[in-house]
Amino acid sequence: MFKPLDRLLNFVTMYRSMLYYLTVLWCLALLLSFLTLLPFSPQALLFSTLIIFLSCYLSNKLFEKILGAITNFESTYISALILSLIITPSLSVQNIQFAIVTSVIAMASKYIFAFNKKHIFNPVAIGVFIPSLFSIGAASWWVGTPIMNIGVLIGGILLTRKIQRFDLVLSFLGIHGATIILFSLLNKIDAFSALTTSFLYSSILFLAFVMLTEPSTNPPKRTFRIPYAAIVGVLSFFQTLEIALLIGNIFSYILSSKKKLSIKLKEKREIGLGIYEFIFEKDVNYSYQSGQYLEWTIKTKNIDSRGNRRYFTLSSSPTEEDLKIGIKIYEKPSNFKKALLELNTETRVLAGNLAGDFVLPKNPKNLVFIAGGIGITPFRSMIKYLLDKNITLPITVFYSNKLASEIVYKDIFDKAEEKLNIKTVYNLTDESTIPDQWSGYKGRINDEIIKKEVPQYKSAVFYLSGPHSMVVGFEETLIRLGISTSQIKKDFFPGYV
Repeated sequence: MFKPLDRLLNFVTMYRSMLYYLTVLWCLALLLSFLTLLPFSPQALLFSTLIIFLSCYLSNKLFEKILGAITNFESTYISALILSLIITPSLSVQNIQFAIVTSVIAMASKYIFAFNKKHIFNPVAIGVFIPSLFSIGAASWWVGTPIMNIGVLIGGILLTRKIQRFDLVLSFLGIHGATIILFSLLNKIDAFSALTTSFLYSSILFLAFVMLTEPSTNPPKRTFRIPYAAIVGVLSFFQTLEIALLIGNIFSYILSSKKKLSIKLKEKREIGLGIYEFIFEKDVNYSYQSGQYLEWTIKTKNIDSRGNRRYFTLSSSPTEEDLKIGIKIYEKPSNFKKALLELNTETRVLAGNLAGDFVLPKNPKNLVFIAGGIGITPFRSMIKYLLDKNITLPITVFYSNKLASEIVYKDIFDKAEEKLNIKTVYNLTDESTIPDQWSGYKGRINDEIIKKEVPQYKSAVFYLSGPHSMVVGFEETLIRLGISTSQIKKDFFPGYV
């Protein structure tokens, strides 16, 4: 039912999805202002938005030039659109002054309120908070009207499905609602009326879908997202929305990786048909877990509709001296991947926002790794780590490719079988091109192959990594085999191809 929708959503990057979402909301607001359904004129909205965009763009360019930073243009536009939707459109001098100051502070916060290149606060939240301390102005969060909230809700659900953060959004909304009910009961207030006011006549949905989910200030692991949602959910009832979010940002920062790396490429090489390994220098003090991912930003003038940021899982092990990523380059690559291929050893890239729960379990059980194509990268990292640490775990690896020439990291898996008794099961899906000497499986991995290769499959924990359609297909196969969803871990990052 959701496959066509997911294919559509996966075609666009996360940041571009957010940009489209906010643009649609802004256009809806412009239409409603023409129909006099919002308390400001179209001219005021247009002028206010222009002032905010110019202030954000010019100030960000200035900071970028002074500091030599690698930035993403989409972030600037996203921040500007959010500000346009929460600062009351007005032609008054005071409102224009507030809009300019807020925009400059929002852009500056990415550089000033940052340690090791990682910013602490949501730029928009800190941008509207600081001017309010000096009585320069305050954000009205005008987007929170019943008719605008319809657009916020519909688009927000689509965006949240794409980034798979329903646990965060629903926890926040549930905890916020529970706080309202409890407060209403204690103070003998009509709880239904209070809930209606909050969810229909405020920007609580906008905060949930747009600002709470901002990846740079999100907790890195799922286990921390519920406490984060709880903090912001409770505080957003007692404090302004920006203060609630900023306090949540501090909690998130404490639990997050504190570094963004400005690093150089050491080497790039083709390790399989259309598959390249990029090896970057690593700070000696930088630590991560096998299976985690980083957000990579490249400075390039040739930016297409998918932007200049991507998320890639690290294929290197924490035991290795370099950072490595493995990437599949298709026949018509994006401009980002073209720029990646053109990197030289003098070019710096920005890598940060380390996150991901797709890691080895603390209490190891019988593990089954299933990888499709370049989805093998997190497993390469895990297996190399186990080899270097000489740790033996009961693991079976299923590695599926279309062509034999696409198989990579075979040396690592062969060594793991020899030293750690970790079996790797290979299969090729294009049966018309299978080499004569091929000894692996032909066609797709099915129920019978899993039963044969993993006799104890019912008690195993399955790790799935690869294209979205493959992961969904294998999940369905495992469920048919009677595997509980609690035994299935899927590699997800906001990677947005």
